[in-house]
Amino acid sequence: MLARLHDHPSTSPPHFYASSGGNAGLACATAARSLGLPSTIAVPQSTSPLMIRKIRTAGSAVVQTGCTWKEADTYLRTELLTRDEGGIYVPPFDHADIWAGNATVLSEIIEQMEDLGAGVPDVLTCSVGGGGLLNGLVHGLSAVDPACRPTILAVETRGADSMHQSLVAESLITLPGITSLATSLGATQVSEQTFRYAMDPEKKIVSRVLSDEEAVRGCVELADRERVIVEAACGVCVAAVCEEGRRGEGWVKGEGTTVVIVVCGGSNCSVEMLAEWRREFGGLEKGEVVAGEKAADVVSGLQTPPEEKV
Repeated sequence: MLARLHDHPSTSPPHFYASSGGNAGLACATAARSLGLPSTIAVPQSTSPLMIRKIRTAGSAVVQTGCTWKEADTYLRTELLTRDEGGIYVPPFDHADIWAGNATVLSEIIEQMEDLGAGVPDVLTCSVGGGGLLNGLVHGLSAVDPACRPTILAVETRGADSMHQSLVAESLITLPGITSLATSLGATQVSEQTFRYAMDPEKKIVSRVLSDEEAVRGCVELADRERVIVEAACGVCVAAVCEEGRRGEGWVKGEGTTVVIVVCGGSNCSVEMLAEWRREFGGLEKGEVVAGEKAADVVSGLQTPPEEKV
C-alpha cells in the first residue's frame, strides 16, 4: 500500500480499494486507518457477517456483491475504482509487492528456528487461496541453499481447490464457484505465478486437498491444544500435518522431521462458530484429528510414497 501511495498523484485525495474474501480486506482496512486514509472493500456474498463487521469496525466501507471473490473484484474495478480519480487498487494476492511482503515470513521463521538451535525446517505448510502466501514463501526460499530447501505442503479444501485442479489438468483452470466452508480460500483461480511455481519440480511443492470436516477438525485441535482460534482456511493446514504424521508414510515422517505451519487466517472465526462446527460435523472430540477420508494429493516433481498415486 505504501508503494502504491508513493506513486499516487498529489492532485487527487487517495482512497484505497480492495477486494477480498475477508482477511486481505481487513488488512487493507487496518492499514488504511493507520495511515489516516479512507478505504472501501468489496466482498462476495459468501463473506460472513462477522468478517464484514470487523472490516467496518476497522473503518472501511464495505460493498457486498457477487457470488465469488472474482465477481466482487470485477465490480470493484469496473464500478467503483473507475469513478474515483484518487482510487488506489490494493490487490489481495496477485502482485509482486504482496509476495515480497509475505516473503519476510520466511526470514522470521528461520531466525526463530536458529534461536532454537535448528536450521531451515524440513517442511513448510501453508494454505492456498489465490497463492499470495505460497508465492511469498517460494520467493523467500530463493535465498536458501537449494540443497537445504524444505518441501512446501500447500493445502486447500475441497470446493476451493483451484490450484490442485490446475495441477491435475496441467493447465490453469477456473472453478465454477466456491463450495467450501473455507471461504477465505475462495479464489476461483490461483495466480499464474502460483501455478508456474507449483508445476516446477525444483520448488518442491506438494499439493494436498482435504474436506471441510477435516479442516474443522484442525481448528478444534488447535483450539483444544494451543488455545488458538483460527478459521477453516488455517485449520486445514493443521489437519494436513496431523494426517501426514498419523500415517507416518507421507512427507511428514514423524520424529526428527521439523515442520512449520504458517498459522494465518484467524479473523473469520469465533468461539460460537467453533462450537457450531463441533455440533454440525459431530464426533469432534477434544484432541481428535483423524481424517475421515484420505486426502487427495498431487506432487510436483517428487517421488510419491509407494501407496499413493499422482
